[in-house]
Amino acid sequence: MLIIFSGLPGTGKSTLAKEISKHLKATYLRIDTIEQAIKSSSIGVDEIVDAGYLVGYSVAKENLSIGRTVITDSVNPIELTRKLWLTAAKEAKVDSVEIEVICSDKKEHQKRVETRSVDIPNLTLPDWQKVSARKYDPWKRKHIIINSAGKSIKDTVSELLKKIQDKSSPY
Repeated sequence: MLIIFSGLPGTGKSTLAKEISKHLKATYLRIDTIEQAIKSSSIGVDEIVDAGYLVGYSVAKENLSIGRTVITDSVNPIELTRKLWLTAAKEAKVDSVEIEVICSDKKEHQKRVETRSVDIPNLTLPDWQKVSARKYDPWKRKHIIINSAGKSIKDTVSELLKKIQDKSSPY
């Protein structure tokens, strides 16, 4: 199965994706990690454009094709990037589930963005102004929406695991 995590920076997406990966013993792919590795490489690029996502799709598809459950972690802000994850799952002939992580409490979301620490060497985290101004297309299909505002990680992970295990239930 391909489990696709999406959402703005600071919503709790990476924290939840990592925890779900641990619970399911799944392969974890984070686009920020891939993009920072490309930036830090000898090719010397500053602007990644689509490279991180293209690497992510390929690595996900390869792992899916050998029977691994894969969890992806990216902002996934536009319809095109969302469709390409689904294409990777379809080409690997596996099910997929899309999860959008939101934080409905704007003050809590801003505080998270402003106080989080960098966990990828040399990664520059966006500030609140960049996060709040980021282009993020509305979703056009059914998906799981998980609101992390005011909830513990443990409770949110439990809620998510239930929804993933019964992805046929209404979201």
